[in-house]
Amino acid sequence: MTMPTQPLLSVQGLRVEIPTRRGLLLALDDISFDIAPGEILGFVGESGAGKSLTGMAILGLLDPPGRIAGGEIWLRDKRIDQLPQQAMRRIRGKEIGAVFQDPLMSLNPLLQIGDQLIETIRTHLDVTQAQATERALGLMRAVGIPAPEARFTAYPHQFSGGMRQRIVIALALCAEPQLVVADEPTTALDVSIQAQVLQLLRKLCQEQGTAMLLVTHDMGVIAETADRVAVMYAGRIVEIGPVQDVISAPVHPYTRGLMGAIPSLNRITGPLAQIDGAMPRLNARPSGCAFHPRCPDATAQCRAHSPAVQAHEGRQVACWHPARQKEST
Repeated sequence: MTMPTQPLLSVQGLRVEIPTRRGLLLALDDISFDIAPGEILGFVGESGAGKSLTGMAILGLLDPPGRIAGGEIWLRDKRIDQLPQQAMRRIRGKEIGAVFQDPLMSLNPLLQIGDQLIETIRTHLDVTQAQATERALGLMRAVGIPAPEARFTAYPHQFSGGMRQRIVIALALCAEPQLVVADEPTTALDVSIQAQVLQLLRKLCQEQGTAMLLVTHDMGVIAETADRVAVMYAGRIVEIGPVQDVISAPVHPYTRGLMGAIPSLNRITGPLAQIDGAMPRLNARPSGCAFHPRCPDATAQCRAHSPAVQAHEGRQVACWHPARQKEST
């Protein structure tokens, strides 16, 4: 799809640190990316790579003592990473919506679904009770809740997991936000419900021009939903580009390892590829490229110096030898 040149979200050189008794831990290192209106950018990588942390930093929801120590976050022409908590609270919900992995974390079990939607709508929009009620019912219809009038007074525990997640999506869209941060929105759902929720999210982005940051560990979800994908490893983006390009011809060795570990209908026999070793802990990050202890093609340059993110054949990649990696696939 053709994207406008003006990004809706622009993250530049984001750095997140976590002070501890044993020293300072670098959780996110020089994270930079843009998302255009109506675009879905997927973030993928192993657990602990920094995907969710990136989303929490954008939402202004970092758990103390974690802090943004560098870089900038822009929502159109407004810088939001230095805003006071009260100002950021007004932006969350109105300009940035959030969908989390566990819908029960986003829903109050003691309040009826309709009351929660109305409260969120009236918090961010100047509307009457009747207007808020009508908008809430419309959102429930939009996200596929059957007979919304009958379920308006139901409580969260009276909905299935898939229906609760649809309600959370409705909550995220209450004030027509420009951006939605979706952190593992389908992990707890069965496959058929996953497909419905992902189709719903993509439809809403296309129809309303909402941009989305989609965090997941599932490359299949990325392939079906996202326009571009950012692959994270040890707190850095190691490759970012159009989904089909990254999936069909990954140029970073870590991305190649992820792709090789996915079962293929075209591969009848033989074991799946695996990446030896494990991602380093924050307090044990190796020198040079963080992936070099697990990389079969690491050189002395990789072990000594961390590569900067650079343009490479229509995408961005942090690797000293991206061309060689692509040629060896």
